[in-house]
Amino acid sequence: MDLGLSGRTAIVCASSHGLGRACATELARAGCRVVMNGRETQALDHAAAAIRDETGATIETVAGDIGDAGVQAALVQAAGTPDILVNNNGGPPPRGFRDLDADAIHAGLDANMVTPIRLVQQVIDGMVERRFGRVVCITSSSVKSVTTGLDLSSGARIGLTGFLAGVAREVAGANVTINFLLPGLFATRRIEGVMGFAAKAQGIDVDTAKARGQERIPAKRFGDPAEFGAACAFLCSAQAGYITGQSLLIDGGGYPGVL
Repeated sequence: MDLGLSGRTAIVCASSHGLGRACATELARAGCRVVMNGRETQALDHAAAAIRDETGATIETVAGDIGDAGVQAALVQAAGTPDILVNNNGGPPPRGFRDLDADAIHAGLDANMVTPIRLVQQVIDGMVERRFGRVVCITSSSVKSVTTGLDLSSGARIGLTGFLAGVAREVAGANVTINFLLPGLFATRRIEGVMGFAAKAQGIDVDTAKARGQERIPAKRFGDPAEFGAACAFLCSAQAGYITGQSLLIDGGGYPGVL
């Protein structure tokens, strides 16, 4: 399918690894100019080069913590007139809620709620003026089905979802959409931390925790980041203009509900 994105400009946050990189790859493949971001300059440059080689797309990079106001400004400046914003940031490490002090709570809220809101504020008016915009926020399946140890991540991302749900309705008439992608367990670097926490809690080794984790998923496997990237690209497409304010679970059937 031609997604109607040729010549569009996309900002993809935290995209040197994992799900962010997969989203950047698929948007580049769809014809977008992509501005990538990551904390580690070497890893970011390596990812950008690989995507350029694979897709032939124009890829630019802005290194640094996306929570830093200067990095946000540099990203927006590099994009010029961004048509697409993919909000992404590393989640706080799994921890029991009793172990969270005030500083940790505020850091988690800033990274996974405040920062993406600030980025939306910086790009949304231009999208409205140009009558095209796509915002996709990568959150977590724990927004729908809470997971022990991810209390801070869940709380921050639920807050982000509620905050932007109203904004989505405010800008929908200008062909600007805001949606949320909720990953379950994917084969990325983060899976090691999640499985390590599960292994410790259950008194088992990490390999056993991984095997049990996959067995609980109806699809019987962890997700492939490329699947996630493809879903992101579709939500950014010209054809997805009537989809807004939605939270799409991509979890292999792990969530047991119907709503």
